[in-house]
Amino acid sequence: MKRQSTNQAGPWESFYGPNLGYIMEVYEVYQENPEEIDPELKELFDQWGPPAAVEREAGQSSPVTSLPAGNQDLGKIVAAVNLADNIRTYGHLAADIYPLNDREKDTRRIDLQEYNLTEEDLKGIPVEFICPQAPSEVRNGLDAINHLKKVYTSKLAYEIAHVHEMEEKSWLKEKIESGSVLTKSNKEQKLALLKRLSEVEGFEKYIHRTFVGQKRFSIEGLDNMVPLLDELVRYSVENGARTINIGMAHRGRLNVLAHVIGKPYEMIFAEFQHAPSKDLIPSEGSIGITYGWTGDVKYHLGADRKIGVSDTARARVTLANNPSHLEVVSPIVAGYTRAAQEERELKGSPKQNPETSYAIMIHGDAAFPGEGVVAETFNMSGLRGFNTGGSIHLIANNMIGFTTESYDSRSTKYASDTAKGFEVPIVHVNADDPEACLAAAVLAYEYRNKFSKDFVIDLIGYRRFGHNEMDEPMVTNPVMYNRITNHPTPRKIYEERLISEGIVTQEEAAKMEKDIEDTLKAAYEKVPTKDENPDIVMNPPEDVTNGFPKIDTSVDFDQLRGLNDELLQWPEGFTPFKKLEKILQRRGGVFAGKGKIDWAHAETLAFATILKEGTPIRLTGQDSERGTFAQRHLVLHDHETGKEMIPLHQLKDSNASFSVFNSPLTETAVVGYEYGYNVFAPETLVLWEAQFGDFANTAQVMFDQFISAGRAKWGQKSGLVMLLPHGYEGQGPEHSSARVERFLQSAAEFNWTVANCSTAGQYFHILRRQAAILQKEEVRPLVIMTPKSLLRNQFAAVTAEELANGQFHSVLEQPGLGDNAEKVERIVLTSGKMAIDLEENLKGKEGLDWVHILRVEELYPFPKSDITEIMKRYPNLNELLWVQEEPKNMGGWTFAESRLRDIAPEGVTVKYAGRRRRSSPAEGEPIVHKKEQSRIISEALTR
Repeated sequence: MKRQSTNQAGPWESFYGPNLGYIMEVYEVYQENPEEIDPELKELFDQWGPPAAVEREAGQSSPVTSLPAGNQDLGKIVAAVNLADNIRTYGHLAADIYPLNDREKDTRRIDLQEYNLTEEDLKGIPVEFICPQAPSEVRNGLDAINHLKKVYTSKLAYEIAHVHEMEEKSWLKEKIESGSVLTKSNKEQKLALLKRLSEVEGFEKYIHRTFVGQKRFSIEGLDNMVPLLDELVRYSVENGARTINIGMAHRGRLNVLAHVIGKPYEMIFAEFQHAPSKDLIPSEGSIGITYGWTGDVKYHLGADRKIGVSDTARARVTLANNPSHLEVVSPIVAGYTRAAQEERELKGSPKQNPETSYAIMIHGDAAFPGEGVVAETFNMSGLRGFNTGGSIHLIANNMIGFTTESYDSRSTKYASDTAKGFEVPIVHVNADDPEACLAAAVLAYEYRNKFSKDFVIDLIGYRRFGHNEMDEPMVTNPVMYNRITNHPTPRKIYEERLISEGIVTQEEAAKMEKDIEDTLKAAYEKVPTKDENPDIVMNPPEDVTNGFPKIDTSVDFDQLRGLNDELLQWPEGFTPFKKLEKILQRRGGVFAGKGKIDWAHAETLAFATILKEGTPIRLTGQDSERGTFAQRHLVLHDHETGKEMIPLHQLKDSNASFSVFNSPLTETAVVGYEYGYNVFAPETLVLWEAQFGDFANTAQVMFDQFISAGRAKWGQKSGLVMLLPHGYEGQGPEHSSARVERFLQSAAEFNWTVANCSTAGQYFHILRRQAAILQKEEVRPLVIMTPKSLLRNQFAAVTAEELANGQFHSVLEQPGLGDNAEKVERIVLTSGKMAIDLEENLKGKEGLDWVHILRVEELYPFPKSDITEIMKRYPNLNELLWVQEEPKNMGGWTFAESRLRDIAPEGVTVKYAGRRRRSSPAEGEPIVHKKEQSRIISEALTR
């Protein structure tokens, strides 16, 4: 029976149908004489009042069940109802969910004697009071209690008490208690399941024998993960899913690649044998596997599989590449999924359809509670900028970390408890029971599809070997591994079960194993011999090393002016904040020579031109809608109603979507999400903005493992843009440096662009260049040190002509200097805000014809040739001086020094001016900062 959800009904919201009728009858007694009813119920009535009215569906009735004839003991009925509710709430503590049977079951809360009940007491209570959804064979209260114990304490156990939304909880209870979760399998399905388990086990054993001592991080002990994933894929595709994105760490990954993704055995064997494998990709192209030039170990690699659904529809299953950093792939596959769900071909916000795509995130039991990115990803799951209609989480629960027992790795009972705070349903399933695992898969997908929320399957098994196959677990975990050694495999357990059911014979099962081994041997025979002369140079492809193609980023002046006018038009009836409106309307005069274009204005115009040219844009970050420094205002709010309006959604003739979202106070997960979105939607200009540049510290693993190295390891291209506010304004060490040195340290093989622009025009053109290369082989991520104080600085502002007719320059020369070539003795090289500080200090100074200033706008790739050509103009040059505001061991100096020495003409020295080496990025006292900044500028401009 469905009922309307309410958060005001207190304890009565868990009663409906006959149970509610009973409570209403008792309430009538309470009104006449409160002392006659059970004290517990009296207390509830005192506190909460009468039971809430329940709206019935049209055309349905819910008759009130009267008390049983002759039954005067209301306390027995209340006790029975409490017992039933406690079975629902605590049944998992007594469930048969541990294959090794090494955990004591807690039955205290579900034993009859705890409630002063006997079996005879229960027999006299109608089923409807205890379990209205019970199947027809349940005849009385005792049957009902036994039925509840059976469904809540079996090999599939449930935790749903923390799910407070009543519609969800009622749906889950009905599914569980009606018995519809565990459906009967026919003979063919059971034989197919046995075959799949035989393939899973046979694959692991064959590798173990054939490649002795090599790591594979086997799935053994959690073998049923593969048929569980099979069932999820099958069921979801039959119900309309067209893209399934899987993220997992290394445990069991090879088996998932082989059996769920369909990567040929011979390709995997070739990787073990260090033999060439690219020629073994199936000719029909059903497996999409990409390689970088440096590669990665086999248990980090991903792949794509296309599944034929019908003559016209096909589904894509992707296993994302992932390093050993366990959980960091979760937000990445969430980003994949959002990208797959959205249509970006029309102006306005993208059109999202969550039914077309979903993510399966496979976690380790130690990592799920241990890694903060798990909670970050859960927190994003319900946010408008990041929701994907629910992900399915699968905990591959070995009940152990590397060598660390569960009691040393978490403070909670279950590995899954992190999910409870997000009101996500959890099922615990015994990994030795394949049919229970399949039932969990179907329930998870049905719930996700109905309620658009995450679901957790805690697959509880064990790890047959050590952390890797060269590790001896008996050294640290002897009790557990004595049990494991004597425990039959999941395939063996299921085989014996099917033999006992008469579905298969011992001989047929043995033949099944033999056929699988023959298949594995045949695949191994296809593997080429070991490559004795591998490529040890591992150069990137020419498309990467050739640099950027020639790209015209200019825009017709009249078109730019027209876009500017469109951006300043509000819909009829929209009333922006007056002060802001006045500021924005000033932008209208710049095309008539009134004022200049500042940083945020140039950015908005860049976005408008990019959208006009058909490239979708997605921008997220903490406070990015307005801008951390109140500079951007891409989202306007009606001053009276609060209604939002995005001017970039109103551009005429635009055929690309635009979205901007304030992100949660999270870096790791959001950066990973945006990287995943960009990888899956390569035609989209995706930007992530840090609130302050140093916040990128918290996402360091994403930069190190994915953004900087993903193409070299896996051939995974990305054009992600990272905006990192950077600049020393005396605000202390925390919000000064975006740690440009860390991005430069990882800069090699044209893996990304690192820029520190000094003008709004440079920013405009580098954004347009990035958008233009998104779908080219030359694409690469872009890291920009964006400004804070320069956002409104007129020295950084530009004219409209510079946007319309300009282009991005890797090196900018300081106007007014360097004109007398014979006199120039020193070239100062700097970047970003320091260049503007120097320019401001040139004002009123004379006699500076001996110095020239070059702004290195693009730090990587380092513009050696541009600087060299400029130096050739100055025959009396004797000094190159690198000037920066960061300490000497930070900033660009440590990267630029060797490159400057390489190109410095004979007799020209290379020197440094800036802060000395420091452990902290900046001073904490603004007066000290100003004095240091003044010293550096004086040193740069003084002979």
